[in-house]
Amino acid sequence: MVPVSEPGDIKSILRHLSAEHPNASHIAFAFRIRTNSGIVSRFFDAGEPTGTAGRPIYQHLEGKDIINCMLAVIRYFGGIKLGAGGLARAYGNTARLAIESNHLIPFMEYCRIRVTMEYNQLQQLEYWLKKRDAKIESRTYTEGIELVINLPEDDADELKRLVAKHST
Repeated sequence: MVPVSEPGDIKSILRHLSAEHPNASHIAFAFRIRTNSGIVSRFFDAGEPTGTAGRPIYQHLEGKDIINCMLAVIRYFGGIKLGAGGLARAYGNTARLAIESNHLIPFMEYCRIRVTMEYNQLQQLEYWLKKRDAKIESRTYTEGIELVINLPEDDADELKRLVAKHST
């Protein structure tokens, strides 16, 4: 499992995996990436019979609603033909085990908010931001402080209320 943020990242990851496993028979994979246009997803059977490798991997990503992730299964042929059902089970079980053995981080949407406040409010705001994994991206000092803040979208309304409460 590899975190990815753009579909363009997939090719370089596959090149790396191919270089790392030059004797692998198949490198099947699936990915789901959230973009501004929605979720982009693909799966690839890597030469296995259609639907026996990439789709079972993808079904586990989709079933767990995992995004911004690519999951690849590297297979070395061992001389025993598994058949379509056996291949699908092998790829699907491997994907399941990979997901279960990784620590998944909940996806969080971030947004940018521009606020203006007085200098004496900054310390309290910085403390509030630190508790919420938010960051001040820029500061402009004039008669007040103009800040651009990057914070979890779920906290945006609370930040607006906090700043409005101290502005009046």
